[in-house]
Amino acid sequence: MTGTQEHPPTVGLGAAISNAVVRLLSEYTGRGPTKARTYINDDYIAVVLQDTLTKGERSLVRDGRTELVLDNRKAYQQTMANDLVAAVEELSGRTVHAFLSDNHADPDVAVESFVLAPRDGADPTTSA
Repeated sequence: MTGTQEHPPTVGLGAAISNAVVRLLSEYTGRGPTKARTYINDDYIAVVLQDTLTKGERSLVRDGRTELVLDNRKAYQQTMANDLVAAVEELSGRTVHAFLSDNHADPDVAVESFVLAPRDGADPTTSA
């Protein structure tokens, strides 16, 4: 025994995907979330992010301008979609079939979801 612990491959992959998503959000918005956790299940990857909003966005939410903040976040998500997909494809070694992204202002939570093309080439959105 070497004294090192072995972890399922998804543990390291999940952390790598979380780090990539946080880094990209920080590059695009000027501030990354303080918490990120990636869930991987067969042909699906979900990254749940907390504390994503900037100080200015939090101020707008307190002032009742939540829709403005969410519209702005949607624009960021659309703009960085290609980079997020590329990062997940590179790290996972899988093709992303679909990307979905959304934010919630109160509580401050976001989800980046990636539906992966199955390894057998079948459409993951249809059932047998």
